[in-house]
Amino acid sequence: MIDRQQYTPGPACGAQVRKDGDKWTLILVRELRHSPEKVWQALTDPAHLREWAPFDADGTLGAVGTVTLTWVGTGRPLETRVTRADAPNLLEYGDIRWELEAVAGGTRLKLWHSIDRRFIAWGAAGWHISFDVLERLLAGNPIGRMVGPETIKFSGWQRLNAEYARQFGIETPNKPSQAGPKP
Repeated sequence: MIDRQQYTPGPACGAQVRKDGDKWTLILVRELRHSPEKVWQALTDPAHLREWAPFDADGTLGAVGTVTLTWVGTGRPLETRVTRADAPNLLEYGDIRWELEAVAGGTRLKLWHSIDRRFIAWGAAGWHISFDVLERLLAGNPIGRMVGPETIKFSGWQRLNAEYARQFGIETPNKPSQAGPKP
């Protein structure tokens, strides 16, 4: 595992928002150098999710059904329904949708996540870092999961939060609320 002190996230990129009242949809796109099958496993297997995702799952996300997700830092389990699991192309559960597209050299991963508009930049920054951790995990160079309240103290997250807020044309949220965002 690489020392986390050596990790610095790149600039905010590959994100857009669709605005609809207080619930906005964050859309993040990332090119990964791994097959859709390998990425699918990382998105659906609870053991893999514990290595990079902002939540723990009590079962596979790779089949239609109910699972319990616990977002890191909240301690509150949330019963979630997997509504679509078309391996290795499309996965939907709760307010999240993943699209995987085979491209030369790997997978184009597209995340759609409905988030309260007050936390949209937070979500973008959190998912950006989670995607970086995922890429390193899949490449065999894990740096360890970086999610939840501790990540908010990380200067790379703070920079990304501000950059995404500027890109989305919103004020940078400065103080975490007790409820907090999901990533």
